[in-house]
Amino acid sequence: MKEKIIIEQGDITRLAVDCIVNAANESLLGGGGVDGAIHRAAGPELLEECRTLHGCRTGEAKLTKGYRLKAKYVIHTVGPIYSGAANDAVLLKNCYVNSLRLARQNDIHSIAFPAIATGVYGYPLEEAVNIACDAVEEWLSQNNDYEMKVIFSCFDDRTFLAYTKKGVGNERNL
Repeated sequence: MKEKIIIEQGDITRLAVDCIVNAANESLLGGGGVDGAIHRAAGPELLEECRTLHGCRTGEAKLTKGYRLKAKYVIHTVGPIYSGAANDAVLLKNCYVNSLRLARQNDIHSIAFPAIATGVYGYPLEEAVNIACDAVEEWLSQNNDYEMKVIFSCFDDRTFLAYTKKGVGNERNL
């Protein structure tokens, strides 16, 4: 499993993968953090396509082209706003599982995830990392007939350290 997962520190918008995942808001029309960075890097065509999707519910995922990104596609998923309720973990897990399911349906074989919901949505980092890693490992084991490389793209040192402490992948500090 470890050979299928890479933990990288750097800018997700610069990764040369089939698909990057956007930690979006429900409107899908851009925002702050990784969402804003992806929209800026992809160009105005991304916003135009997102308008046709009519939003996205928490835990679900929708696909667009990558436009000016190195990635061919962007999967937009909406993480939960952390409340401490048990359903938060279910919704966050669904972000990862539904993104991977959508990737497989579209013949995507490499995908990069940010730390979904750990920014302004307030999900505690270590808890979110555990959910993300467990969800991805479970999906990969249930889909071992499908070739998929997963990158956990960490924007800062704190996030990179949280993923490397979990020990699920090979680390690359870019």
